[in-house]
Amino acid sequence: MRDPLLNVSQLASFYGDFQALFDVSLRVDEGEVVAIIGANGAGKSTLLKTIAGLIAARPDAVTFAGSPIGGVPAHHLLRQGIALVPEGRRLFSSLSVEENLQIGGAYSRKGPWSLERVYQLFPILRERRHQASTSLSGGQQQMVAIGRALMSNPRLLLCDEISLGLAPIIVREIYERLPQITGDGMSLIIVEQDVVQALKASRRVYCLQEGRVTLEGESQSISREAIASAYFGS
Repeated sequence: MRDPLLNVSQLASFYGDFQALFDVSLRVDEGEVVAIIGANGAGKSTLLKTIAGLIAARPDAVTFAGSPIGGVPAHHLLRQGIALVPEGRRLFSSLSVEENLQIGGAYSRKGPWSLERVYQLFPILRERRHQASTSLSGGQQQMVAIGRALMSNPRLLLCDEISLGLAPIIVREIYERLPQITGDGMSLIIVEQDVVQALKASRRVYCLQEGRVTLEGESQSISREAIASAYFGS
């Protein structure tokens, strides 16, 4: 069996004295889509931030492409191929759509993603490219955030709550683009509260509750009862 692209082993994460994650372990293989589900406050965003280098971790608690990266700063991990689409999008409000995308390519690795390819993926962004990014609808802003991350040509893309606050039709449109995003072999972690979307889009799923993994398995074979028990602790 090949070593995973990403391996998280007994990870503990803290905000000051507050412990948010407890002995979390997971893996993501090359080209795999993994979903992380759980209620608000379960530790999902903390997990992604730790993987992305925004929260310190024990060096060997997170390995990427065989190298320990726990505690490595986020800008170094971006160069190594880990990109985060943050919850709430976090666009640069003073910049246009195109300028936000170009910033994503400032530390770009070699790869298939370019400004033109992002516009092919989300054609509406080409039409809006000279507008202020925050003048767009929530769904269009999410497309900019995804496109900005893709511009770095990541090996591993981390998407935090990409459907949060968006209309169902927009959520469906974004999820329909995921096969195009991962088509060149990119790995993807989706943090999602919409369990149905998460299971449909992923190969494997992990459920977090109060900072601990309570369930893991193949997305298409896990029962609703098992998910409900892991999700709510019943």
